[in-house]
Amino acid sequence: MAALEAFHDLLPALARALDVREVFQHLSTVAARIVPHDEANLAVLTEGGSHFRLFASTGDDAPELLCRDDRCILRDPSQPHVFEAVTGYSRGLRSGISAPVRIEDKLIGVFALLSRRPDAYSTQDLTLVQRLADYVAVGLSHQRLAEAARRAAVERERGENLESSVDLLRAISGVLDIRTVFPRISEITNRVLPHERMSMAFYDRDEVILQAASNDEFPHFKRVKLGDPSRHADEFFVVDDLTRQSLLVLEPADLQDRLIAAGYRSLLAVHTSARDQAIGLHFWSKQPNAFGAGDFPIARRVADHVALAVSHEQLAEAASQVAEAHARAERLELRVRTLAEELDLKAGHGRAVGESEQWKDVLKKATQVAATDTTVLLSGESGTGKEVAARLIHRASARKDGPFVALNCAALPEQLLESELFGYERGAFTGAQQSKPGQIELASGGVLFLDEVSEMSPSAQAKFLRVLQEREFQRLGGTRPQKANIRVIAATNRDLRKAVERGDFREDLYYRLQVFDIQIPPLRHRKDDILLLADAFLQDIGKSFGRPPAGLTRDAKDALLRHEWPGNVRELRNALERAAILCEGGLISSQHLSLQTAERPAPVSTTTDLNVVERGTIEQVMRESGWNKAKAAQRLGLSRTQLYTRLRKYDLDKRAYS
Repeated sequence: MAALEAFHDLLPALARALDVREVFQHLSTVAARIVPHDEANLAVLTEGGSHFRLFASTGDDAPELLCRDDRCILRDPSQPHVFEAVTGYSRGLRSGISAPVRIEDKLIGVFALLSRRPDAYSTQDLTLVQRLADYVAVGLSHQRLAEAARRAAVERERGENLESSVDLLRAISGVLDIRTVFPRISEITNRVLPHERMSMAFYDRDEVILQAASNDEFPHFKRVKLGDPSRHADEFFVVDDLTRQSLLVLEPADLQDRLIAAGYRSLLAVHTSARDQAIGLHFWSKQPNAFGAGDFPIARRVADHVALAVSHEQLAEAASQVAEAHARAERLELRVRTLAEELDLKAGHGRAVGESEQWKDVLKKATQVAATDTTVLLSGESGTGKEVAARLIHRASARKDGPFVALNCAALPEQLLESELFGYERGAFTGAQQSKPGQIELASGGVLFLDEVSEMSPSAQAKFLRVLQEREFQRLGGTRPQKANIRVIAATNRDLRKAVERGDFREDLYYRLQVFDIQIPPLRHRKDDILLLADAFLQDIGKSFGRPPAGLTRDAKDALLRHEWPGNVRELRNALERAAILCEGGLISSQHLSLQTAERPAPVSTTTDLNVVERGTIEQVMRESGWNKAKAAQRLGLSRTQLYTRLRKYDLDKRAYS
């Protein structure tokens, strides 16, 4: 009966108290009528859940930390039990009894009673102690609700003041540069968070970069180097007094002294982010201890508004950049199409036909570099369309109204190449009866296209290097330097890097030529373009024929797609021109194309067989061309130099006379 009355006495005390610690001594006195004890302790779990720290005690020297990492003086804090008070020997305590404290079935602490008598408690006392622990839980729950209500009230009062301010929302919304309204934001925020100055900065590793400030009454700085960047990783920090606490700034070293001299004493810094950019919002006061942890919620809310505005600004800028990039891409694509169409209209200069990604990439790069005066190197197999790309660059450049002069370096002997390239004065060599301008002079104001530049002689390489370096040259036999007002586009079907390694090509000239390198893909890598090119070539061929071909049969198209095209686009045109003659105005079939490997289901297996096929093809074309090497080279898709080499290889160079 006495125990029941004691429990009833606890209820009013716990109901009135907003902090269990304030009534814990009274609770212990009442509880002693139920379960006698010399000391009462209440331990609660820390926020992380790994520690039990003393929350309330009737003892003067009770240990603050009762339990760590679930290894406690208590065997199992989640169950009521009797124990020997080993850790209390220094205070004369010999035995104890404990029970878990739960709120909504969640363990939040332990209530323990200790006695100076050994074996003071039995299992029969456990029910009473557990009931006491449940009363304590009610008190703790009441306390936590009160604390939450107080915090919510404070935050709500401040938050409502801020959120209800139409001025703040109006100042921030729709702004694409937060700096323009920053003084206004500071003015509005000052109503709920007093300060003399507000600033915003971006964090970049160990640097703070000032972006905006509410006024200029401050030591001038743009960048600050931090001594301890990790400090700024916290959500917020407070400096109560600049005269006693360090800002941990490395540069400028005297920044804190300058702040103090300007009258500033305290700081509240809150950190947030806009997209991937770390942002710090700083509130400065000329009063010490002007800010506390309770100011963080309102400061954070302001910071989130500012971060949102910065995010909008960044998104708007990113959208503008994307839109501009799309616009540039569309302009470039339109320019590519326009130039390709212009080039197609110029008879005899090749066709810029193709829809494959590889060919589009070539045209795009050619159009991009055209706007500059940069030297270009076009690399690719023979017959791939390097001159087509060169002419497109010329048409798209500021030199489009100037001449386009093409020179094949492999088609001329060494001495003749130099005289053609640089020109000569009268009497420069035997037969030089009068002066003659070279291709460099003829290309003045326009483009000089050097095809097969890898075949240029060492002497010509050295002289041409000066043209690229000094933009001047001399005619053969001349003494007066002349300006070379040209743009150079070079082409090669060889690996110039390997030619440099072999010593066949000057390394310095190689780097001068390879300022902007465009790789022209072979036709076998442009399968999507083969039939498009075939249609375009047949249109061109038909204009010069009395009876133009009616088109391509399905087996002819299949043959075109199966063929490997070692001579590339040039070979394709020549094959179609020959077939157009043979079909006599009808449909072109695979037989008219006469592609040596078109009907083969698998590639030729040996080098010997390839040589036989190649020799037979060359001999057949030579006979059909009346042993005219220029015509044969054109039909085979080879340069004259390449044809001469193969004629000697297969001992065909004298067959016409046998």
